[in-house]
Amino acid sequence: MHEKFYLLAFGVHPDDVELGCAGTILAAVAEGKKVGVVDLTRGELGTRGSAETRKQEAADAALVMGIAVRENLGMADGFFENNEENKRKIIQVIRKYRPEIVLANAPSDRHPDHGRSSKLLTEASFLSGLRKVITLDNGLEQEAWRPKYVFFYIQDRYLEPTFLVDISRVHDKKIEAIACYKTQFYNPDLDEPQTYLSSPEFLEAIKGRAMIFGKRIGVAFAEGFISEKSIGISSFDMLIQKNT
Repeated sequence: MHEKFYLLAFGVHPDDVELGCAGTILAAVAEGKKVGVVDLTRGELGTRGSAETRKQEAADAALVMGIAVRENLGMADGFFENNEENKRKIIQVIRKYRPEIVLANAPSDRHPDHGRSSKLLTEASFLSGLRKVITLDNGLEQEAWRPKYVFFYIQDRYLEPTFLVDISRVHDKKIEAIACYKTQFYNPDLDEPQTYLSSPEFLEAIKGRAMIFGKRIGVAFAEGFISEKSIGISSFDMLIQKNT
């Protein structure tokens, strides 16, 4: 049986995780936490690059983030469905790595895949805790496992976050991880069609949002997350210690 993971971050497309929550991943890794990433599709419908280049870029970004594992579930980019087959694929990896926390795509966003996948992840995370849902790993029945939290990272559209995570000390490393996707973002040396993502302004907007979120909690840079589940504290000391 695998050692329990602290975080398992899911993204529909390779680069979703880097853009939305790489800072939080890097901060957890720096604290010695075990973190993994699961991409649902190969990003094969992307205007720039190919599934093969995205695979290498994702591997390069994984090295920058220092994660323990990165898997790709091979769902159909743009056309995957919230159905039993895909839920079972997600349940299998959740039970395999037993994360305490799952990070998922934004619940509503410019790309329709993002919202659809967040619903898929929410339902699969719940079903993963039901022992009568049977899944196998290498021919052996997996134990039921339900993450304690599912948090949604904020992507292209502005969504009001439930909470913010300070990523100031790892923000430069986050940008380095994003830069691994050389075919997707601004690169004047590439002869590829220009897209919304490939303009220099797009990456500046990513940095700007991190600065705005950071300002709200008195730090340089932050990432925002949405939680459908209420988050409780046992003492105000937990908040005071965070700000001393």
